Amino acid sequence: MVLDKMSYTMDLSILIPARNEMFLAKTVEDILSNIEGNTEIIVVMDGYWANPTIKDDPRVTIIHNTTARGQRAAQNQAARLSQAKYLMKVDAHCAFDKGFDVKMMNDMQDNWTMIPTMRNLHAFDWVCKNGHRRYQGPSGNCEKCGKPTTMDVVWIAKTNPQSTAYYFDKDLHFQYHKEQKEKQVGDIVETMSAQGSCFMCTREKYFELNICDETWGSWGNQGTEVACKTWLSGGRLVVNRKTWYAHMFRTQGGDFSFPYSNPGKDVEHARECSRKLFMNDKWDKAIRPLSWLIERFNPPTWENVKFNQPTVGVIYFTDNCLEEPLMSTVQKYIKKGCNGHRLVSTSLKPINFGENIVLPLERSVLTMFKQILAALEAVKTDIVFFCEHDVIYHPSHFKFVPLRKDIYYYNDNKWRVDYKSGQALFYHCAQVSGLCASRELLLEHYRGQVAKIEKEGFKHRGYEPGMRSKRYEMWNSEFPNLDIRHDKNLTSSRWSQDKFRNKNTCLGWKMSDEVPGWGKTKGRMEEFMKELL
Repeated sequence: MVLDKMSYTMDLSILIPARNEMFLAKTVEDILSNIEGNTEIIVVMDGYWANPTIKDDPRVTIIHNTTARGQRAAQNQAARLSQAKYLMKVDAHCAFDKGFDVKMMNDMQDNWTMIPTMRNLHAFDWVCKNGHRRYQGPSGNCEKCGKPTTMDVVWIAKTNPQSTAYYFDKDLHFQYHKEQKEKQVGDIVETMSAQGSCFMCTREKYFELNICDETWGSWGNQGTEVACKTWLSGGRLVVNRKTWYAHMFRTQGGDFSFPYSNPGKDVEHARECSRKLFMNDKWDKAIRPLSWLIERFNPPTWENVKFNQPTVGVIYFTDNCLEEPLMSTVQKYIKKGCNGHRLVSTSLKPINFGENIVLPLERSVLTMFKQILAALEAVKTDIVFFCEHDVIYHPSHFKFVPLRKDIYYYNDNKWRVDYKSGQALFYHCAQVSGLCASRELLLEHYRGQVAKIEKEGFKHRGYEPGMRSKRYEMWNSEFPNLDIRHDKNLTSSRWSQDKFRNKNTCLGWKMSDEVPGWGKTKGRMEEFMKELL
């Protein structure tokens, strides 16, 4: 039965899959008393009816399954009913901070998965008629006087511990990450993994990433699945320390144990699905290998695990026409991002930057292609990043790892900035300056291009490999690159949509005085460049 009370689009849908949960009604009551935004709750009673019952409220939608489908299926059932921008899955035994929903949505970004600080929930005590109290656990007579006990619901969010950092070990078991917590600074902090009892993402990402795969069984290992799918797809898993939720951990015994049969078997099946998919880099939506995530957080138990990591190289090409301080600034940031990767530069005059190759030719498209080819032949690494001499690369750009050898990958997170005025502009498009791909794939392309141009001349059909054959994918670095537009660019700058014959080539058009992660640029380019240098 579905009680359909959702007649308008919400900002947030809170999803609660539940089976044999004695604190479901209390959890819903707690959420209703603490939400402050345009937020609803969708509860799935999976093969049972809540006792006590959930009070009627227009913000609550209830789905009842006559036969239990499993936690994952129930969670997805609720998600499919939602029409909200954000989804938040929570367990049916949690308490929440006042305004937690608004606090999280205010800081949320579309490629993030966010969780609040996790506290422990002191839900109840066992109390005898003599007033003796025993902290929540299995039922039974009073340990002090032997008298029968009854449950007294206290519902206290304990302020210690407050958990904000988690990881999974090499067997993909959930663990608390003490070392990472000690490094965390600020209100929004990164965590390698999650506990799984509460997380928020966009509804679009939830379904795009299949964040709760039902083929993994009834339940279990959701924190690892959510973490890997978020990080490896190019997103970030973050903890918002401005707010919290309190989770009640299951005790041994029949009073508050696992709601589905064979929980250990279910969890191990889900964990084995995680191992096969992520340990072997088999997930088709990943743009990063698991080794990238391990290197980023350096969790315990992974020290002796070996990964077959591709070697990474960077090629830089310049016509030596760029003025200072732009050239030095670009080179500074490339060195910063390279972080030990092999760097090969090609120029028309000698420069002191990486392993320099000089081609004493005249500036032209053919010359640029020859420079690229010479650098590719010299770099000798598995994958290669392209760097142009007038693009300021954020270090996060070089953290990307392509998984397929037959695809050209373009970083779509870049802003054009006018060198004189500081006017910033963003729109979606692939550019050679953001290209990363297999060296062998790139060599094949540029050898063919150089031979073709030498024979037929250059016919402008786009500079970007893979576009015509549709063998390319877009990705986004954590922070954008700055494509500096000046009076010596090889390609012209277009600052108006009217300059584009095909408006599909400038989707997402946005003019701004500042660039995310870099700050204000308009009207202060001289000062801005000094700050960077």
